[in-house]
Order: sequence, then C-alpha cells, then structure tokens
Amino acid sequence: MLDDKELNRLQLTTLQYYLHEVNPANGLVRDKTDKTAPASIAAVGLALASLPVLVERGIISREFAPAIALRRLRFFRDAPHGPGPDATGYKGFYYHFLDMKSGRRVWNCELSTIDSAFLFAGMLTCAAYFDQETEEEDELRRLVDELFGKADWQWALNGGSAISHGWRPESGFIPHHWKGYDEALLLYILGLGSKTFPLPAESYAAYCSTYQWRKIYGREILHSGPLFTHQLSQLWIDLRGIRDKFMRDHNTDYFQNSRQATYLHREYAIQNPHGFVGYGEHCWGFTACDGPGWMTRKINGVDRQFYDYIARGAPDGPDDGTVAPWVVLASLPFAPEIVIPTINHMAQLNIGVDSHYGYKPSFNQTYEVADSPTGWWVTPYHFGVDQGPVILMIENYRTGLIWDIMRRSHYIVSGLKKAGFNGGWLDGLTQ
Repeated sequence: MLDDKELNRLQLTTLQYYLHEVNPANGLVRDKTDKTAPASIAAVGLALASLPVLVERGIISREFAPAIALRRLRFFRDAPHGPGPDATGYKGFYYHFLDMKSGRRVWNCELSTIDSAFLFAGMLTCAAYFDQETEEEDELRRLVDELFGKADWQWALNGGSAISHGWRPESGFIPHHWKGYDEALLLYILGLGSKTFPLPAESYAAYCSTYQWRKIYGREILHSGPLFTHQLSQLWIDLRGIRDKFMRDHNTDYFQNSRQATYLHREYAIQNPHGFVGYGEHCWGFTACDGPGWMTRKINGVDRQFYDYIARGAPDGPDDGTVAPWVVLASLPFAPEIVIPTINHMAQLNIGVDSHYGYKPSFNQTYEVADSPTGWWVTPYHFGVDQGPVILMIENYRTGLIWDIMRRSHYIVSGLKKAGFNGGWLDGLTQ
C-alpha cells in the first residue's frame, strides 16, 4: 500500500538514479540506463532539484551536499561556450544532450531552451535552499546568479514575441515557438524573472494566445494532451491559489486545472475508446515516454500502430496502449484519492516495483512479448527526466518542500508577478 513507509521507499529507490547514473568528475547525469546514452541537461537540473530532498530525508548530510551541486555548477561555468558546433552551450543556454565525459554536444542536437529551463530551475532550487553563510554555499549562490544571468532570453525570441524551441549552429533557430499551454510555463516565468536579459511582458501574452479551453468528459479544462505538461512547471512553482489573467477569467488556477487533467486521463482510460488491454479506473497515465517501437501489428484482427519515444496524450492521442506509472505518481499532489489506488494496482504488476530505480517508466499490455516475464512489453530503461518528477512531487505532496524553497527565489517571484500572477501566497511576499 502507498503509505508513508512506501513513499519513503519509492523516493529512496528513485533517487538512486541520480547517485549512480552520474559522472562523478563533472556531475553530468545520463539520459537513460543505456551505457551508450549521453547526458541530458534536463536530468542534471532535476538531480540538482532533488538535492534538498536527499538532505531533508537524511540520505546525504547537508555539510557535504553543496559540494555535489558545486561540481555541476563549476562544470557549466568552465565548459566551452560559443557558436561553434563542438561546445556545451551558447548565449547562456545549453545543448540538450552532452557527452558524459567531455560535456560537449552530441548527436548534432539542438541548443534547447526548454531543457535549459529545467537545468536553471534545478540550479535555482539549490541557490534558494543552500542559504547559509559558508564559503561553499556563498560560492554556490554566486555561480547560480552568474550562470542564470548569462541566458539571453531576448536572443531566444529570434526577433518574435514567443521563445524559440532552440537553435543549431548548422541551421540557426528551429522554426517552432513555445505557444499554447504546456511545460513551457516554467520557461516564461524564468525568462520574465531574468535581471540581465528579461523577456518583455508581451512574450507571455504570446505564449497564452493559443490556449485551448475545452469541455471534455463534462470537465472544463485548459487542455494539453500529455499529462507531463500539466506537471513539470509545478514541480517547482506552487500554483495553488495564484492566477494569471487567463485563470482569473476562468475562475480557476493551474493547480486545479492539473487536477482536472488527472481525472481526465483516468476517465479516458475507463472509456478506453480504442480497446487497449489493461486500461481502466486503476490503469491510466499518458505522456511522453518510451514505447514498443515504430511498427504496425495485427492484433485480434485490428491493425495497431505502435510508437517508440513519443508524447502520448488524452483524449486526442497519440495512443498505442502505453501507460506511464511515473506520470501517475507525479500527479500525487493534484489528486491523491485516485493516484494512490492506481499505484497500488500497478504495484501488483511485474513492472519493476522492486527494481534498483523504482517503477519502470512505461509498459504496454496490448503489445505481447513472448519472452517477457509479464507476457507483454515493459521498457528496459529508466530515464533521468522521469525520476525527478516522482521524487519532487512525492515530496511536495508530503511536505511542500520544493514549493516552499522556490517561494524564496526572487527570480521566480519576479517572473510570476511580471506574468500577471497575483493572489494567495504571492500577495503576501515583499520581494
């Protein structure tokens, strides 16, 4: 049962990823448990954000925890930065994937604005938490200010009003921008809160301009299909009771909206319009995750299209029968009354509940695999970006730790206010 003892165990096993899948020399975190995989800067950010949990849960002494953060911060300070293709970052942002040893760009990947945002959020978590007047913690806060201050958010607009998805040295800016409700809410709050290259106020209006307010299964909701998009910004920002203009106009807030999204995913699984195996009241959660692979199979006379890693969503898909336990756990603060029974059910499935890093992050009961212990597909990997949301949202559900820490970040508070948020805890702050 998902009681306090089980939550302790889940956090500890999930945290093991950030202790083991890491290069101790530079602090880079592997993207997934494939020994050939590079580092993911988003995974580094989530690992940084998890440090206060490691301290508060007595896993690492606070005396030694700042050194773990400093190793990563010094790496990004000293890493090659410039417009050439063989670098770690440019204009204060960083490439999505980096070589685990050299820290240089791999796979000709993009300079990622959203993944840089997750990295910055992890840095800011450490800066707000490690607030003692010691030599190490003073250096930590200075380095975070320095690194965050280098991010040129105005450059990232590429002359427009909305932030670009990213940039490549070979071809320039990616021709897509962050507009419409998704995980980029955090991206804009950070950019607006910058002291050096702040986003103009109209950039947030551009982001909100394509919001979709819909009624689905009788629930009115600001829609975004994958469940992770309703969670990632709220790993760090406590959006309970504070509202921007859009939410004031609809008499709700982003936290309540994420609660509605959690219920929507469960209802979609109950209705199961495509007849996938296993879906139901206690088996749901559709998000960006690993899948069986790009192929079509005929199952019971029906041609089924399956996918590899893709952003699955509800109710509009894509959907191939793949469910993600991690994204259910990351909804714990929003709707514990339906998350806990679902996790209790998933614990009875053979999906690695007792594995080294906790639940395997995705499975598909429709896709049969003859030599699998379950008889169906379970991903062989854990992913660095899936571990953090489980750790942080369990802690926010239990104590509100990360939310409380980030209320002390003047960058976050400033960004929220510039985006037009007010009410609740935000009105009570003087910074």
